[in-house]
Amino acid sequence: MVPSQTELLHYLGLEAETVGITKFCIHPQQWYATKARIGGTKTVNIPAVEALHPTLIIANKEENVKEQVEALAKKFPVWLTDVNTLEDALQMIMDIGQLTGTGTKAGILVDEISSRFSFLQNKQHNPLKTAYLIWRKPYMAAGGGTFIQDMLARCGFSNILKDIPRYPEITTTQLADAGCELLLLSSEPYPFKQPHIDELQLAMPNTKILLVDGEMFSWYGSRLLLAPNYFLQLNEQAN
Repeated sequence: MVPSQTELLHYLGLEAETVGITKFCIHPQQWYATKARIGGTKTVNIPAVEALHPTLIIANKEENVKEQVEALAKKFPVWLTDVNTLEDALQMIMDIGQLTGTGTKAGILVDEISSRFSFLQNKQHNPLKTAYLIWRKPYMAAGGGTFIQDMLARCGFSNILKDIPRYPEITTTQLADAGCELLLLSSEPYPFKQPHIDELQLAMPNTKILLVDGEMFSWYGSRLLLAPNYFLQLNEQAN
């Protein structure tokens, strides 16, 4: 019931075993086109799940709704993940590997992700004072205790909102007053585009504003293989 973990299941080779996904599980494309869909991450169609008779449901504390997860857990085995750091993500990958009989492949994946992030950490520049927007009207940003915050730090950016928990509402005035040097606009969950850069640039003329791939900052499955190289390129673009 989580897009990044659906992609992980595909990476682990669980084609036949995976019987249902959400409408937001867009990777891989062939699964999105062929697998049964059970609603959205926060609007799970419980009868549709029941019809699939799952022997394992993979959910996430942040992405799924507690009441829906609890309702499903009364009938089916549910594995609930809580991923806020890279270390959490690597442990989650190992856990799912053990649960699905793909532990060896999961272990190799974890080693490769760890290696690539280790290289990234050696390439960090002086941290820019940064904010990462996830929503518009109102503007909302990634604060402390989030997976995005951990990725920002590993990317070499200093999140000016790291002392505010989770996803605070924020104004352009507050961002400017905090000395925001770099403003990152995510492609998800709100799909920021160039017109939004233009709009924000008027309010924050001294801030560099960039569009970023939200999947690289918030998908904590096998897509983590791609994130370090993306972060290196983003650092070059930002500095």
